[in-house]
Amino acid sequence: MSFKSVIAKSAGKSSYWFLHNVLKGGTSFPGKLAMDLDPEILKTLAEGYETVIVTGTNGKTMTTALIVAALREKYGDVLTNPSGSNMQQGIVTAFLAHKKKKSSRPIAVLEVDEANVKMVTELLHPSVFVLTNIFRDQMDRYGEIYTTYDKIVEGIKLAPEATIIANGDASIFSSVDLPNHKIFYGFKLPSDEPQNDTKAPVNTDGILCPKCDHILHYHERIYANLGDFFCPNCNYHRPELTYSVNKIIEQTPNKLEFQMGKKDYTINIGGTYNIYNALAAYSVARYFDLSEDEIAQALAKNKRIFGRQELIKYEGKEIDLILVKNPVGLDEVLHMLNTEKDDYSLVTLLNANHADGIDTSWIWDGQFEDLNHDQIKKILVGGERWHDMGFRLEVAGFDPGKMVTCTDNEEVIANLTNLPTKKVYILSTYTAMLSLRKTMAEKKMIKAGM
Repeated sequence: MSFKSVIAKSAGKSSYWFLHNVLKGGTSFPGKLAMDLDPEILKTLAEGYETVIVTGTNGKTMTTALIVAALREKYGDVLTNPSGSNMQQGIVTAFLAHKKKKSSRPIAVLEVDEANVKMVTELLHPSVFVLTNIFRDQMDRYGEIYTTYDKIVEGIKLAPEATIIANGDASIFSSVDLPNHKIFYGFKLPSDEPQNDTKAPVNTDGILCPKCDHILHYHERIYANLGDFFCPNCNYHRPELTYSVNKIIEQTPNKLEFQMGKKDYTINIGGTYNIYNALAAYSVARYFDLSEDEIAQALAKNKRIFGRQELIKYEGKEIDLILVKNPVGLDEVLHMLNTEKDDYSLVTLLNANHADGIDTSWIWDGQFEDLNHDQIKKILVGGERWHDMGFRLEVAGFDPGKMVTCTDNEEVIANLTNLPTKKVYILSTYTAMLSLRKTMAEKKMIKAGM
């Protein structure tokens, strides 16, 4: 370790201690400080670790958490960045914060922003890339899905010996010829007509064949552009799956039960998209030699995490705080709400800051019209762009008399106790979620930080 690295590591660790023991927070600054002193400090910090990079549009945080939970069943100590601070400075902070313990196989599982894969790979030399999906997201920052994937591929090309564990149901992930060993996962649900020939709705992104630009067809479509795809023009098709979900047994907003191989698995969270996240975690765990029983045990005791279906109990209310950030993710959350059997209240918080994406037009692609309107007894509309969301819900057919506008977090929290239902679902963009959690922590509704 060079003198420069020693100084950078010491300064970063000291700032982390101060921020978390005196100021009670800070996920990026310690890493930024260390990087200012030594731009390649990550190379030093990551030495000796077998590193897994998890990237893609949706599901990074949950997939990372499930992978970590599974690997800890066998290896105990696993380094990760649980806050979702997934750019380079946040990743450096995760290494600075980690108190390394003895382990037979030192492993780091890192959520990495799509645009940061290349610069992180240059320093870490990962063993595994996990690719969740690619959807339109923050178009002002990422551009089209092909641009996003190009950024990821630039990083993968720097580590040709790494294994790629990718969602085989996403046509884009098998479209580029890479020398890496590949493991694909996806859905193989039983069908009465095994050779179904269907197409995705016309407004679905990513449904052109990446080889010839013909419209893709599907033997089975799970959601959005994910499924058993094939191109009738050039015969491009889904790669052979190594691991698959072959049966969905039960879905509610708080529980998923499904079958992989011949074994049933349960996770205490809702949404078909989370089955994909669990399948990705399963695939990584198998790569790291975990048994099916060890994986099932880890998935069954998974905990709700920071802002991703985080369950908050407050004055008799069961509040689910759910991050939404793009059309596909929003639609899947709305589909999940339709698995709710009880009446509930809905809270929508919309911001348009840089971390959210400054263009809010994506809310018009979410099918709020498909929600069971009678089941929703009251709606709170908040966030900096409350007027945009309120208008969207009115266009979707919701009675304005059911809707209450909240111009700040204090009003949101004050109105929570007056809602007529025990169950409350909060759909929030990223910065609105952070802001609400900060206010909740100040009011002792939740613990500060993670």
